[in-house]
Amino acid sequence: MQWDPERGLRHEPLDHRAIQIGLSDEAVDRYLDEWIVSITDVTPVMREIGDLVGNGRLAEARDALPTEPAYPLPGHLIEIIGATSTG
Repeated sequence: MQWDPERGLRHEPLDHRAIQIGLSDEAVDRYLDEWIVSITDVTPVMREIGDLVGNGRLAEARDALPTEPAYPLPGHLIEIIGATSTG
């Protein structure tokens, strides 16, 4: 488990981090065979966002970003994983 820095549209560090959790053994099999329910190709959206950023249209680029809701973290896990907020 590690905390990775989040980056903005111009790759600047943001004031929050995302957790990265490695899986092994049974968890990998379950992830592949049970937990993935769909895969969506977001390449066209990311290319559009990249073009907007490249043209200095940051507000439009932010509006085009996919929604990434915070994962609801049960209170008892906050201390265990070293989180400072639940989002």
